[in-house]
Amino acid sequence: MRINTHMQLALILDDWREILTNPFFLIMTAFQIWMLVDAIRREEWLWSVLIFFFGAFSAMLYFFMVYRSAKAMERGPSFEWPGAAERERIKQLEEQIHHLDKAHHHAELGDIYQKQGKPDKALACYEAAFERDPEDLDILGPYGQCLIKLDQLEKAVTMLEKVIVENPKHDYGATMMALANAYSKLDSTDKARAALETVLETQTYAEARVLLAEIYKKQGMSNEARHQLQEVIEDEKHAPSFVQKKDKVWTRKARQLLDQM
Repeated sequence: MRINTHMQLALILDDWREILTNPFFLIMTAFQIWMLVDAIRREEWLWSVLIFFFGAFSAMLYFFMVYRSAKAMERGPSFEWPGAAERERIKQLEEQIHHLDKAHHHAELGDIYQKQGKPDKALACYEAAFERDPEDLDILGPYGQCLIKLDQLEKAVTMLEKVIVENPKHDYGATMMALANAYSKLDSTDKARAALETVLETQTYAEARVLLAEIYKKQGMSNEARHQLQEVIEDEKHAPSFVQKKDKVWTRKARQLLDQM
């Protein structure tokens, strides 16, 4: 009896040894781990669970539905028609929303529409994202900015203030800048001024300096306004070329305002 048990155990071990040393098994296991790590890195939690528990089949689905298209977006084609990448990404996101319906997919789709200058479409996406995850600051921030573009200012302020309470430096000050813009449009000048001053405590945005200078000028604070405008001109001298290009409009406006003072 003991001999039979030993023989059975030996056969089982031989079977497992054969499986574990099988090249196909090793390749599929490595592939599964690769896809699992990628899914975790991209915060695709549902896919992570599916790959972990259901193995190579789920890994293959993930490869074709998520990984391959995402990598293509990251690399970018050597040549493409204008807007082709965005159209392709929109198609991918719509498919992912259909199958997974995750908040961050709706939000990313909203970001694309926002970039394309389609705030109505962007708003629908942000609202869908907000319904699924009303606490995500990375959803509330662009949602509020979209509301500003559609002149829904009170609602925008509510969204953006919620973000600022949690993280005053959210998105490197861009959310605080948007809040200042909303305050300004609502004629809450003191609040807009305070928001811009807060941004400039940690950032050196030309736009923030020019907008703050305009407020200072209206409030009779000419010296403070002049200082902010001169900072814009001085920063431009030392900025990288891509920053100079991005801030060109605000640098020009700073010079115009200085000439008027």
